[in-house]
Amino acid sequence: MSVTRLSFPYGESIQWFSPNNIPLQPTSPFKDWLLDTGSLTQKLKSHCQQFEVIVLGEDKLSPFKEEFPTHDSAWVREVLLCLDGTPWVFARTLIPSDLLDNSEFNFIGLGNRPLGELLFTEGEFTPGKIEVSHFTPCQSLAALIQAQGQSSQPVWGRRRYFNRQDKHLIVSEIFLPAARQLIESQQLK
Repeated sequence: MSVTRLSFPYGESIQWFSPNNIPLQPTSPFKDWLLDTGSLTQKLKSHCQQFEVIVLGEDKLSPFKEEFPTHDSAWVREVLLCLDGTPWVFARTLIPSDLLDNSEFNFIGLGNRPLGELLFTEGEFTPGKIEVSHFTPCQSLAALIQAQGQSSQPVWGRRRYFNRQDKHLIVSEIFLPAARQLIESQQLK
């Protein structure tokens, strides 16, 4: 896959809902994946021989006033989470500068390591409630999905705030069409 600086960022503004307030609900087992409160990284790793993180881009960007009203910018990291060579999840993380500047966490130096390992193993972050969305991808995200050999049909995603003291970061995970198809056809738990 070819990723250029001009392609980043792929993410978009998405309207998120409480799982109880979204009109359309997916069926199980996919719904169980979407609403799972544990580490998605660990869940994905348990269903493959080879787990890979492909970094699409990361940089300090602005504005994110809706997500972080007191900050001028946020660190944006976009990755693909792949299982046995197949992209399953497009993940986007927004980290405000006050967390980014904290020397305890090396967010910028993650490289191809999954962020989930840091968030769920360090014990420093408290995961918040899951919000969900069902949407048609924007042009750049649709092009990324198609470049993976998948159709850019409407997709499901989830968003979660991870809190540390009075600060938070935001992780959005969009399940690509191949992931949903494999989860449903193989009845993956």
